[in-house]
Amino acid sequence: MMGSSPVAAVIRKDLTAIRRSKAVIIPMIAVPFLLLVVLPIGIGLAARSQKHADVSGFLSRLPDNVVAPIVRLPAGEQLVVLVSGYLLAPLFLIVPLMVAAVLAADAFAGEKERRTIETLLHLPIPDRQLFYAKVLGAFLPAVAVSWLGFLLFAVVTNTVAWPVTHRIFVPTRLWAVVIVWVAPAVAALGMGVMVRVSARAKTAQEANQLGGAVILPLLFLAVGQSTGLLLVTLPIAVGIGAAVWAIAVLLIVRGANRFTRDRLLSG
Repeated sequence: MMGSSPVAAVIRKDLTAIRRSKAVIIPMIAVPFLLLVVLPIGIGLAARSQKHADVSGFLSRLPDNVVAPIVRLPAGEQLVVLVSGYLLAPLFLIVPLMVAAVLAADAFAGEKERRTIETLLHLPIPDRQLFYAKVLGAFLPAVAVSWLGFLLFAVVTNTVAWPVTHRIFVPTRLWAVVIVWVAPAVAALGMGVMVRVSARAKTAQEANQLGGAVILPLLFLAVGQSTGLLLVTLPIAVGIGAAVWAIAVLLIVRGANRFTRDRLLSG
């Protein structure tokens, strides 16, 4: 049974370690809360207070495919929908990537730092399964935080904007694709990089420093492309997610094939 397998045991152990580590749990919860709850409240209230503002000048500088869904709205709704529905979109690819990077950096390097690596290495589990267990132990909380954060964001955004829009405008079908399909793919991509870095580093801090050179470009790319994802067609959004998943799976499988306990100890 999977529930009693060595892989499941490693995942449960990692989830327990995450819950007990303030250095991991605080940034994992606090940063998404600030980005997905506090910031949208502030920006949404500011946009709502300017509901009669003329945004036509700003919209005229944007591409037509960005402008089209907004200009069809009543003038009073345009600013709040533009800000809350589109301009805050980059947050939803930042959060899974950031949380995944924090947790994956701790996957092996944290074990070395806590001096529990010997116990881990003596578990009756093949090297490849151990690697996959460590990936899943970081991936599952990253996705859970992202989805819970989006749920809170949707509630906050629609509540703040309700006096202006009088309707629920988040999520759309494209939002759903980004959150359910693309965001986990981005988390997996970050995981594929950071778990391999963590296996070579001696501490989680060192893993974060080494992985930052790779994660930061991915972060900038996510920020730059996420708003556009909400403006493409559903098949294109699904295809983009599939491409990210393919790269992520390739990195993770290659990492698992190269992973050995001897390499971990020599790192």
